[in-house]
Amino acid sequence: MSSESWPPPLKEWVARCLGQMTDANRAEAQAELRESIANAFAEKTLWTTDWAGVQLKSLMPKAPPVLNTLKRKMNDTPPMSKKAKKAAAQKRNDANLDFGDQAALNRRAERFQREHDIERQKSMRGQASLQANNQNAHLFNRISRSDSPSAFGTNPDDPEADPNVLDWDKYTIVGTNQELFKDYLRLTSEPKPETIRPYSVLQQTLVELKKRWKDKVSYNWICNQFKSLRQDLTVQRIKNEFTVQVYEIHARMALESSDMVEYNQCQATLKNLYDLGIPGKHEEFTAYRILMLLHGRNKSELNLYVGTLTPRQKRDPAVQHALQVQRAISMGNYHALFEMYFNAPNMGAYIMDYFIDRERTRALMTMTKAYRTITVCFIQNELGFESVSDTLEFLKTHGSAFFVNPSAPDRDKTVECKSAAPQLAQVYEEKYRKVGIKGAI
Repeated sequence: MSSESWPPPLKEWVARCLGQMTDANRAEAQAELRESIANAFAEKTLWTTDWAGVQLKSLMPKAPPVLNTLKRKMNDTPPMSKKAKKAAAQKRNDANLDFGDQAALNRRAERFQREHDIERQKSMRGQASLQANNQNAHLFNRISRSDSPSAFGTNPDDPEADPNVLDWDKYTIVGTNQELFKDYLRLTSEPKPETIRPYSVLQQTLVELKKRWKDKVSYNWICNQFKSLRQDLTVQRIKNEFTVQVYEIHARMALESSDMVEYNQCQATLKNLYDLGIPGKHEEFTAYRILMLLHGRNKSELNLYVGTLTPRQKRDPAVQHALQVQRAISMGNYHALFEMYFNAPNMGAYIMDYFIDRERTRALMTMTKAYRTITVCFIQNELGFESVSDTLEFLKTHGSAFFVNPSAPDRDKTVECKSAAPQLAQVYEEKYRKVGIKGAI
């Protein structure tokens, strides 16, 4: 269980369950709690489960024993008069009613007291627990060690301390490793401080990695070092502006190196960090996210995401550019689209590269329906090719290299649209109907 963070609803649910445990049901409830989390992790439903509605059986209130007054008497008794029978039955009913009422009152009093204690714990420690942003591997290990009373509470002498409230900060690691560079290794056990670099060393590491990147070192080595840097930040639960800077820089490097797996991982983590209110280049990566959703043609998610944009985000030039790209694609305005392709701010063109050939094919399909012949130079200018040779290569790979004058120089060649149109439609169905995004989350 090595993902970077638990979903907040799961952490709230765990804290609530631990607060409801008593000495009588602690062992059974903890076993059921671990089993529920393990099952959700195995089924990959940690983020989709409605944890607020999950109830552990071991924590459900026990029904009081019901007295059975209808058992047959084993021994014969002398017959009773109707008046005596009625008086005896009324006496039994009164006894049962008194017992049931008393049990119900006791249960109600216990429930109110428990709810009062939980609310008081939430007001005192709940806010700090949620802001701790624990590593999920530590969370699971803490639950497994929770049989020991030392795993709970901050000060046993504090009268307000509740032994059922988990101390989120107790297992935070502070690294002692002083090496600037360290290879990335997937954690298979609890991390050790001597293998983790402290915050001050990680800051120096980032400075050196930026220098190495400017010196044109191998991306594979840089990526390995950034993953190791991100891992050391994660196990020490460091989430601040420096963390955002690390993920932003790695995301840009991944874009430049066409590594969409690492880019999507960085983008997903950045979204969580921005949601925590940590400042960074939020607008820049908002524009990247819009372009990525255009690449994936996820219209419903794109519309929902655009609807959440703030006025400040919509005023940003990069976000405005991404929204204009969205509008041009939805309206089929390929002339405006390819103008924006050449004028993309920041690193937006790197993302547009992933879907620009698809939009070129769509545009060429429209053009071949509207014209009988098209010159290669016209196609080059309209569809944003850098050279005539690139234009001809695109026509050949997309099965539309049908020329009226095949022996003419490349710049003077003219495409015969009637023959090219059906081939373009077939290629579009085969190559671009489905979109595969590597590393998408």
